[in-house]
Amino acid sequence: MQRKRFNTMSCPIARGLDRVGEWWSMLILRDAFAGMTRFDQFEKSLGIAPAMLTRRLKALVENGLLTKQRYASHPPRDEYRLTARGEDFRPVLLALLAWGNAHFTPEGPQMQIIDAASGEVAEPVLVDARSGRKLQAPDFKLAHGPAATAAMRARLAGGGGLLGWPGVGA
Repeated sequence: MQRKRFNTMSCPIARGLDRVGEWWSMLILRDAFAGMTRFDQFEKSLGIAPAMLTRRLKALVENGLLTKQRYASHPPRDEYRLTARGEDFRPVLLALLAWGNAHFTPEGPQMQIIDAASGEVAEPVLVDARSGRKLQAPDFKLAHGPAATAAMRARLAGGGGLLGWPGVGA
């Protein structure tokens, strides 16, 4: 069964999910951030079938999140390195980590984000780089961009809160 593609939808969330929305891809990226670069490292860490890992690595390379570099020619062996686009995925993984810790670890967190200098546990939030303010409704809202389609403009016309589509939680 072919999965639905989101790459042509006007929503940037849908387009982003098209590139990394499959759970194996996010776990591969997590391991790449942890310094793993080789097929056998990913395979061992994830317990993933080799065929699935091959497909996921290929997709991450095609979507520009990883780059494939040959490190041995006999036999041919490649390693996978994060690209700038891949590096930009870090806040998404950190947000998932914080959300998972907050809601799905009744036994307590097994992994935390800490301040490297003080050892204090960090509580990540998404903030506006210009003002330093937390991105939340009602202070911020979504608005259409210059390339928005008519459907996107209509979706955002009600001026709902941040990801609170018109009439929903605004």
